[in-house]
Amino acid sequence: MLLDSASLWYRAFYGMPDSLLSPDGTPVNAIRGYLDMSARLITTYQPNRLVACIEGDWRPSWRVELFPDYKANRIDEEGEEEEPDLLAPQIPILMDILDAFGIAIVGVDDYEADDVMASFAERELGPIRIVTGDRDMFQVVDDSKDVKVVYLAKGISQHDLVDLDWIQKKYQIPGDRYALFAMFRGDPSDGLPGVKGIGEKGAALICNFFPNVDEVILAAKGNHPDLTPNLIKKILDGQDYLAIAPTLVQCARNVSLPQLDLALPKKPEDLSEIYSLQKQYGLGASIDRMIAALRW
Repeated sequence: MLLDSASLWYRAFYGMPDSLLSPDGTPVNAIRGYLDMSARLITTYQPNRLVACIEGDWRPSWRVELFPDYKANRIDEEGEEEEPDLLAPQIPILMDILDAFGIAIVGVDDYEADDVMASFAERELGPIRIVTGDRDMFQVVDDSKDVKVVYLAKGISQHDLVDLDWIQKKYQIPGDRYALFAMFRGDPSDGLPGVKGIGEKGAALICNFFPNVDEVILAAKGNHPDLTPNLIKKILDGQDYLAIAPTLVQCARNVSLPQLDLALPKKPEDLSEIYSLQKQYGLGASIDRMIAALRW
């Protein structure tokens, strides 16, 4: 099980009351929510491997060099990622807690968590479950290898388990062409415009007839009968963007990952460090739920 940690702690931060505080007044709502969600998912899916994936860089230099507006919509006045004031101090504490539990934490310099998760999915044997609220990861779904996305857009209780058939039904495209679909449609949350004038319907039409960008452009240049004149014009006008879109949109799958023991952590002889963190930050039942989920 691969946890998209930023996705989880943002969801926890906005989903749990900010009145949850440690004894010294430090906010802990994101920490408690992250632990509660993780415990529930571990209990539900019973993984034998677990990795908390984090951002090495939320705006990798190689993506920004290609497209300077990549995620520029999320930058604050200091040029840093906009992050709620009450969330920032919780993240180092959460990392300490995960480390105390012995859960592998992996981030790689100049790569996003998406790239790390995609590379683990490429390297490791299935079954693999990717926990995220980010639809970008749909491109990694692979039925033959049993790679599925535990998609949290509707919350933990009503989450979707995304396979190729789910993608096909949701977007009316072949399930393995989600990345191509996203290249044409764009993604406002990442500051990616897509091809001007082509929305979901146009992107879906393209994906149903062509497997990759090169074949789409070739078809447009050849006035392919499956493309309307209007769509052909938009594709040809968007060639500059389409030249860089695959690198921007597709997850890197060849990230150099550390060789770690990814096995679900075994119960340590001494739980005093975990209980000390539980008491220090007033984490109560959230720590107990993680202990129970790990069957300690």
